[in-house]
Amino acid sequence: MQRYIDDFQALAPAGFYLAIRVGFAFPMVEHNQFPAGWVREYTTSGLMVRDPAMAWVYRNDGAARWSDLEAEDRAGVLTLAKGHGLMFGAAVGCRDSAGAGGQRSFGLFCRADREFDSAELARLRTLLLEAHREHDRPRNLTAAELETLGMVKNGLLMKEIAGMLGVSESAVKQRLKNARLKLRAKTGSQAAAKATMLGMI
Repeated sequence: MQRYIDDFQALAPAGFYLAIRVGFAFPMVEHNQFPAGWVREYTTSGLMVRDPAMAWVYRNDGAARWSDLEAEDRAGVLTLAKGHGLMFGAAVGCRDSAGAGGQRSFGLFCRADREFDSAELARLRTLLLEAHREHDRPRNLTAAELETLGMVKNGLLMKEIAGMLGVSESAVKQRLKNARLKLRAKTGSQAAAKATMLGMI
C-alpha cells in the first residue's frame, strides 16, 4: 500500500483521504493525510453528511474536480476546506461490478497551487483502481489452502503442519505455493498476513 500512498502524495501534496474496499460501513484500508486542523473541524462539525465530494464518490465512478461540485455545496464544506490550504480538490471513486461483492473505493485529493489536470485525474483513477483490485478477496482458495495458511499464521513450522494434517511436507509446500499465487504474495507468511487482513482466516 505504501507505493500507492507515495504516488498519491506526489499528486496531492496538500493532502488526501483514501478508503479502500468500503463494505457495509467501514473500509478495509483507510489512510488520511489531510491537515489535522481540517480533520478536526470536519469531524467535530459533522461535515461528511454535507460534503458534496463525499456524496459524489458514493454516487459515481470516475473523477471530478471539486470546482465542478461547488453548485452542490450548500453547506460551504469546500469553502471551509480552503481555509486549511485545500484550495483545489478532486473526488475519485470506483466500485465492483454489481455481482462482485458491491464494494467501493474512493479518494479525496487536494492541491494548494492549481487545479488537477486531466492527466492527473486519470492517474489518480488508475492508482485507485489498482489499489481496489489489489485488496480484493480471491474467491478460489481451497479449504485446504486456507487451513494451511491459518497454521502458518499461528506460527507452526512446515513439518508440524504436515504432521497435524497427515500429509507430506511437499503437499504443505504446494498448498502454500498455490495460496501465495492466488493472494499475490511473495512468502507463505505474507500470504497468511494478507488472508488475515482480508478476513479469510
